[in-house]
Amino acid sequence: MSTIFTNNKQIGAVSTFSELVHTDFKGEMNALCWCRNLEGDFKEIVTQLQLKDNITEISPEDLLALNLSERGNLAREIILNDLQFLSDFGASPSLNLLKCYERDEEFDFISTDVYSYHVDRSPIATDTFLCTYHGAASDIIANEQVEQKILIPEIREKLMELHNGPEADFESFLKENFFDLHYQAKPDSNPVNLGIGHLWRLAVDHPEQKVLPCVHRAPVENEGEYRLLLIC
Repeated sequence: MSTIFTNNKQIGAVSTFSELVHTDFKGEMNALCWCRNLEGDFKEIVTQLQLKDNITEISPEDLLALNLSERGNLAREIILNDLQFLSDFGASPSLNLLKCYERDEEFDFISTDVYSYHVDRSPIATDTFLCTYHGAASDIIANEQVEQKILIPEIREKLMELHNGPEADFESFLKENFFDLHYQAKPDSNPVNLGIGHLWRLAVDHPEQKVLPCVHRAPVENEGEYRLLLIC
């Protein structure tokens, strides 16, 4: 087992895909990492792919059509294997070439885009899987190091003004607009960067979940550099 993240109570480190999907979250642990030092030239793949929008989904056929060097081909095989692992497990992985996500600029007092610390929610038991092969990588943060934005008095007051309806409907309003999913880091917090090449499984808020959902955020992209990200 890798020791990269083993000193962090939030993170469990595993050494195989089977361990990644079959290890239970428990206690404070709501993130699992299949820690890997990947060989191959992932930048070569990014350089050859065509970005059609700010986010372009890349199919296995798109990858197979690339004319790659030996190290580029090694990187391609790793990605294809990861996609197959997850598909065989029953997940629906997506490989994205990404310039940037859409920013939420509707309100000046609260942000609900993926650059904000947030948790994922699902009506059914599921997990979030992700791996950054190239470019800036996401962050996670311990639940005790963040505060739910809707509980911050000045933000809550403005949300109540925005709601402008019966008080009994306020909590439903917050959920329907996903305000309750977003968090603000406390002073002196210590986020963990997920790094390049590691395949992660993050706990999601769902009815059967036994741990707190994993708080995470997308990174601000490096200037002039696309991200290559597997997510599901």
